[in-house]
Amino acid sequence: MNIYQISEKIAQRPPFQMIEKVTELVPNESATGIKNVSVNEPYFMGHFPGTPIMPGVLICEACAQLCSLVIEKPAEDLEKNLYVLLKIDGFKFVKPVIPGDQLEISVNKTKGGGVIVGFDCVVKVNGNVHAKGSLTFTSIPKESLGK
Repeated sequence: MNIYQISEKIAQRPPFQMIEKVTELVPNESATGIKNVSVNEPYFMGHFPGTPIMPGVLICEACAQLCSLVIEKPAEDLEKNLYVLLKIDGFKFVKPVIPGDQLEISVNKTKGGGVIVGFDCVVKVNGNVHAKGSLTFTSIPKESLGK
């Protein structure tokens, strides 16, 4: 999937859209995607001046966006419900992510269907693990958000 196809499937948009390419997608099972890290991303001005490092929470967000492409959502569910991140578990940031890195993100569904869905995530740069952990999502009614 390219950036245009991804934009049709996820709710996030630039500058918060973190997945730029999907190289493999097995619906309801797994996916592999790419995030190119650019020095022009606004958070680098403050994190950290002179030594830019991608915030761990944004690495988790990139994983979450790729997971959202894996979750099979029935058409009637899309109108009424939204899958949101429920839990970040055991995430380890082994090496820093810096401008110029290309994140190779792999996510594998470990549990779920229904309202709770879990994934194991691995983030690599040049084949080396930079982060890994687990994410859990739940389905909530859109009306609960005051819409």
